Amino acid sequence: YQAYYHEELIRQLYTRKYLWATHVWNMFDFGADARAEGGENGQNHKGLVTFDRKYKKDSFYAYKAWLSDDPFVHICGKRYVDRVEDVTRVTVYSNQPSVELFVNGESIGAKEAADHFFYFDVKNVGETKLEAVAGECRDESVIKKVDTFNEAYRLVEKGAILNWFDVTEPAGRLSLNSKMSEIMATFKGKLALAGVFKKIMGGKKKGGAKKAAGFELTEDVMQMMGGFTLLRLTSMIGMMDVSFSKEELLALNKKLNRIKKKKEKAKK
Repeated sequence: YQAYYHEELIRQLYTRKYLWATHVWNMFDFGADARAEGGENGQNHKGLVTFDRKYKKDSFYAYKAWLSDDPFVHICGKRYVDRVEDVTRVTVYSNQPSVELFVNGESIGAKEAADHFFYFDVKNVGETKLEAVAGECRDESVIKKVDTFNEAYRLVEKGAILNWFDVTEPAGRLSLNSKMSEIMATFKGKLALAGVFKKIMGGKKKGGAKKAAGFELTEDVMQMMGGFTLLRLTSMIGMMDVSFSKEELLALNKKLNRIKKKKEKAKK
């Protein structure tokens, strides 16, 4: 999905002449304490290259096709070997004017693409060797027909997948979309959060400082947490190996919906 996303962004940039600049986010995967996604806590995976700089993702080559004069051809989806479909889409990136694709040594044709993105539909039977040729450049890949989807390709999330628009939010009432500071401003809100804090608390440090899953809850940390919505916070604590089910979150939201927001005092 990352490669497709960047394909569309690149097309927008180069077809909208009024856009004079853009910045790609990001060249490399990078450390982000609050992230708990992609099977690796503490990393933001939006980079075109992996955190260790060893693997260039397909999206890296999408930009190379537009920005580099160094001739190359790249077959996408090399790690997607086991495929269940009878006819599969093979995407190739290149900065050359045309690309020819060979399937088990036989050409299935050459294509031209002004946007540098070449698409081929390939019959998926047994094990198939793919070879893309663009001028003097070549790249190879292998695909294999399977009867059932390879579950190793699917990331199983530990916690709930809940979006802000899944949350009911009656006017004047609290919800998972309320900021922590709003919820903590009411006595009933604090009571509603008791179960959340009980789940993440990991004892006390010397001197009585509270800790949550090993993180010291200093005044500054608590103030920072106040700026997050409760929904955002529950997704962030996945990095602490703490998770909530969808049912738990919806039940908590229902409880919060019964609580009126604290009215702000009128400014003099």
